[in-house]
Amino acid sequence: MHLELRHLRTVRAIHQEGGLARAAEALNITQSALSHQVKALEEQAGVELFVRRAKPMRLSAAGMRLLRLAEQVLPLVTATEAEFKDVEAGRIGRLHIAMECHACFDWLLPVLDIFRRAWPDVDVDIRQRLAFGALPALAREEVDLVISSDPEDVPGVTYQPLFDYAPTLVVPAGHPLVAKGHADPQDLADQTLITYPMDRARLDVFSHFLTPAGIEPAGQRTVELTAVALMLVASGRGVAVMPDWVLRREAANPELAMLPLGPRGLLRRLYAAVREDALSQPYMAHVLRLSRTEPLRMLRGAA
Repeated sequence: MHLELRHLRTVRAIHQEGGLARAAEALNITQSALSHQVKALEEQAGVELFVRRAKPMRLSAAGMRLLRLAEQVLPLVTATEAEFKDVEAGRIGRLHIAMECHACFDWLLPVLDIFRRAWPDVDVDIRQRLAFGALPALAREEVDLVISSDPEDVPGVTYQPLFDYAPTLVVPAGHPLVAKGHADPQDLADQTLITYPMDRARLDVFSHFLTPAGIEPAGQRTVELTAVALMLVASGRGVAVMPDWVLRREAANPELAMLPLGPRGLLRRLYAAVREDALSQPYMAHVLRLSRTEPLRMLRGAA
């Protein structure tokens, strides 16, 4: 027996309306077409599905079995159709994020908290294990957005500028470099550098400060948490380079001092990498807008 959704809708409509004429009107087809459909369905089933002698017309025992199936299946179909419409309209979707910027948690989590309230049907997740291969994961559609300060040419991927930031050296308050007012690459040659556990190519202090000058720090220590790294710096266990948005809230800390990298400071730009075909999604446009404005608002509030 070959059942189609229209057959289930027919059985349900006749049961609800009590006759062919009213059911045909409800289904927006002619009574003749509905009658032929019922006859063909009964021929397939090999049994009568309706008791035609009854007034109003009612289902037979076999017809009741089909009705129970219709009442199970049709609401699921309706719900799925509504979900597809929401997906098409950009109200439902997926926003899985990978970050090449360890410190970005500081501003991204508040952004996502605002976002998920506006888009409760978008599945939001941060894929930490993909941080070291974030852009290839974006191209493979394993993630939908990558936070990066190092754009690479990836087919089908576009880079949306978010905001500029200054990688800044943080040292203990009594450090000799405080008097100098800034740090040059050679100033870190005898220092233990505390960094996040990331590839050197993704750390601004190496890629845009030490490596171009051919300088290696005396030692390197990796720490997962910003608070722990700052505690180690305050204890004189090393120095660290962090984005200014991280250090702004430590401005009043008497145990720490912040210095620009180089006499003019170092300025970098943060980007959101997304697939080109995702830019048309309303929720993607919203999270990009929040990612541009909320971190700057947070910085102004911390100043």
